Amino acid sequence: MKVDRLPFSEVPQFSKRDVAYATGSEDLLPFQKYPVSLEAFAQVMEDKDRDATDRELLVDELTKQFADLPPHPAVTEALGHLRSRQTYTVITAHQPSLFFGPLYFVLKICSTINLARQLNARYPERKVVPVFISGGEDHDFPEVNHTHVYGNRISWDNEIGGPVADYPTDSLAPVLEQLREVLGDRDTAREIYQKIEQAYTTHGRYGTATLALVHELFGRYGLVVADMSRTAFKRAFQPYMERELFESVSQPLIEAAQQKLEKLGYSGQAHAREINLFYLTPHRRDRIVREGDTFRVLDTDLQFTADALRQELKEHPERFSPNVVMRPLFEELIFPNLAYIGGGGELAYWLERKEQFAAFGINFPMLIRRNSVLWIDKGNQKKLDKLELDYRELFREADLIIRDYVARQSENELSLAEELQELEQLFNRIAEKAAGIDPTLAKAVMGEHARQAKAVENLEGRLRRTEKQRFETAMNQIRGLRDKLFPRNGMQERYDSFLNFYLQEGDAFFEVLIEELNPLEEGLVVIQP
Repeated sequence: MKVDRLPFSEVPQFSKRDVAYATGSEDLLPFQKYPVSLEAFAQVMEDKDRDATDRELLVDELTKQFADLPPHPAVTEALGHLRSRQTYTVITAHQPSLFFGPLYFVLKICSTINLARQLNARYPERKVVPVFISGGEDHDFPEVNHTHVYGNRISWDNEIGGPVADYPTDSLAPVLEQLREVLGDRDTAREIYQKIEQAYTTHGRYGTATLALVHELFGRYGLVVADMSRTAFKRAFQPYMERELFESVSQPLIEAAQQKLEKLGYSGQAHAREINLFYLTPHRRDRIVREGDTFRVLDTDLQFTADALRQELKEHPERFSPNVVMRPLFEELIFPNLAYIGGGGELAYWLERKEQFAAFGINFPMLIRRNSVLWIDKGNQKKLDKLELDYRELFREADLIIRDYVARQSENELSLAEELQELEQLFNRIAEKAAGIDPTLAKAVMGEHARQAKAVENLEGRLRRTEKQRFETAMNQIRGLRDKLFPRNGMQERYDSFLNFYLQEGDAFFEVLIEELNPLEEGLVVIQP
């Protein structure tokens, strides 16, 4: 495989804030605690040691979780290390998207495993464990109920409501059948389908099934998967939820950070509310709001006095669900975590959290932009070579690529720029003579110039369109190639399933990604055969 790393600033598909953070913009330094570097982790470790991480709770609960999953020696070893204060984690997280959803689900995991390996090599006296957290409580079903495999949209229809992770998997049978048909019957397809089917038919709860599949594919690399909805984890988070309920800690701090970011030209991300917790009932997840001395659960008949709500939180912490504003605190309390690895959108809302973390007395982790990838398979590389195109050209609109392609390939001169320049010079001379006779004539002359120049430009357009007809096959190939590598004019990683590439490469696909996705190095990783 040939691997290039293209600077983010040369990729127009990335947002201004994304590029700014990934390239270390000084504007954003006040909103992070640590520089993104291997050396800075020594300070992160020292600071994290001051947090009261309950390692026994963490390992005991993870051990119970893994009791229902096939053992992987690397995971078992990692759990043993987590009891030691010399062991830390690096975390990525994502909602339980159907069959992993877009490619970046896998890219986040591979970047995290790579980072853990680097840290273990750099700090051999410590241990660092890669962790994947599934956020099944705080995402809408339409965000996770589909994936795209070879251009086919595979969707799961279900209207149960409530946390996605709690959806039963029995309604996935027709979705699995559709996936099987799309994948086909080659050996690699049968093997990966068997693993997917096993996960979603063995486990009755969707969130558990998704974690089981992640564990099956990445457990060999020592990745620890975690379900944060466990009652014991929420009981540990109870004091923090109580402060949020009765002191409304988060909203003013996050809004202040957003105002500072807006002055720098960056819009706010997460909408912080007075209370950033939901209340869970069967098939529902509803906001908690304060109305005078009463706390209500929106869109239900449930309401509590302050004393009753405190008692409810004490007796049933599992019924309270952190939203996007509180979830980072929850994760960082439970895990001895050093860094969060996420996409540009995720890091945008983490950048609003520094003062919130300080207020709750939890260390703010290093924030690392995950790697982005453009994977060019053998078939698409052949098309690029045949067309004599560099992949960098494909970041532009198709019409621009085609225009330049035709200009390069054509044996005829298509540009009338020289003639337009001569026309302008001619009319300037005429206008100068006309002005000597009557100054008002000069304006009329230049008006005629504008009309004549427009006519020449139209002729140039006709020349290009006529010439393009000779290249119709190549033009269609360029459009098709760009549509494949930039589906819907966006990044491949945000649309295509990992299965599109895994079916061609097998487990070597993961091996290459883990080896090449170093999140401490900025840039889009371009992988070619």
